[in-house]
Amino acid sequence: MICGLLSGNAQVKHSNNYEFRAVWVATVDNIDWPSSKNLSVAEQKAEFIKLLDMHQHNGMNAVVVQIRPSGDALYPSALEPWSEFLTGKQGKAPVPYYDPLEFMIQETHIRGLEFHAWMNPYRAVFNMKTSSVAPTHLTRLHPEWFLEYGGKKYFNPALPEVQQHTARVVKDIVSRYDIDAIHMDDYFYPYRIAGKEFPDQAAYQQYGKGMNKENWRRSNVDSVIKNLYQTIRATNPRVKFGISPFGIWRNKSQDPMGSETKGGQTNYDDLYADILLWLEKGWIDYVVPQLYWERGHKLADYDVLVDWWNQHSYGKQLFIGHGFYRAGTNAAWRNPTELPMQLELLRKYPTTQGSVYFNSKVFEKNPNGWNDSLRNNYYYYPALVPPMPWIDDAVPDQPTVTKKAGMMVHLENKGTERIKGFAIFILDQGLAVKLVNAQLVQLVVTDKSALLDLSKVPDTEGKRICVAAVDRNNNVSQLLELK
Repeated sequence: MICGLLSGNAQVKHSNNYEFRAVWVATVDNIDWPSSKNLSVAEQKAEFIKLLDMHQHNGMNAVVVQIRPSGDALYPSALEPWSEFLTGKQGKAPVPYYDPLEFMIQETHIRGLEFHAWMNPYRAVFNMKTSSVAPTHLTRLHPEWFLEYGGKKYFNPALPEVQQHTARVVKDIVSRYDIDAIHMDDYFYPYRIAGKEFPDQAAYQQYGKGMNKENWRRSNVDSVIKNLYQTIRATNPRVKFGISPFGIWRNKSQDPMGSETKGGQTNYDDLYADILLWLEKGWIDYVVPQLYWERGHKLADYDVLVDWWNQHSYGKQLFIGHGFYRAGTNAAWRNPTELPMQLELLRKYPTTQGSVYFNSKVFEKNPNGWNDSLRNNYYYYPALVPPMPWIDDAVPDQPTVTKKAGMMVHLENKGTERIKGFAIFILDQGLAVKLVNAQLVQLVVTDKSALLDLSKVPDTEGKRICVAAVDRNNNVSQLLELK
């Protein structure tokens, strides 16, 4: 009996089989990748592979990579020019030529991680004084589409032409690339600058239709989100749509539904992003509020906000955005227990299904030993990205064993559907062979077949071993016990 008493680590640390574990990889201003505008193609590729290997080693199962930082592209596009953050000059293709997005997706997927394509919907010129702006950039071709505010240029969210262009960009990406999700962060209308009004009065007079300006701005963003949702579903319904908003929807002092916080700016009142409406209407599949404050913060307590978002997720997936970059910045963030305690709290809520960390580069320093905490404790066992039944709830076919020789087992996917791979589980003696009773210990990434060495499956002492097929949408087949 293959699944008998096997050698291994007898101390099993428990974790959920499903949990989103991701890192934001920012390309704007070369924050994370590439680390410089002057890297060679070989250096760019090596740097991204090293980044992926680090996060995989720490237990992550997804990366959220910024592919459109400022009305530009880190991929070949007929709609927008190459990003200056890739080659140093906007509009300049990499030499020797390659498609960075295709490369990144491929390297991400062969490691069993998801690739979420992160886009900024409205930022067009990052710095009006220093940014490289190509002759083919839309600010040159259609200057009437843009507004200047705080030393940057923004697409005017009110214009139908802008809304249509944003949808075209998303459709282009979703139709050409094997991404797992489209992701947008908190930059909708820009954060307010004291004493300076966003200069959209002319558009308001043309398109306001009797609404007050605040409601009109929100309706502009609502239209974009709804349109993008419909575009994604019509183009590739497997692709998810997620938003990572600023951590405070509204303060309770502004709205009885708001949180017990004292945020100076909020999504609803300042960024004109009505996240709750999008969740309630089902226009987005997941939300990642950026809760970059510590536990006990006087104005925005992490504990208070985790609880609030759990009460307002409307059945969609909720992941928490952690301020990993804040490590060492004050007494709270010098405390090695800050991040672990944040994770402990969110795991107490059944409606919270994971975490996303900002930002990638900080992980290189293992601040406060947090890489070790994740790898050796919280993410000791791998996890699958939670499936979204409203997108796809079809269960893949159970794998079959075609050959057995000692500790070697040959597994094959007999189904016609493309799969992500085979999930290997351990199971206590006497328990029914069900996913709820099993612990995921390994994901073998393959589309068709795999040769599994049972002697290398971790933590098997006194356990039975089971396998299942996992599809691209993270649905798991019936478990097959290996006997």
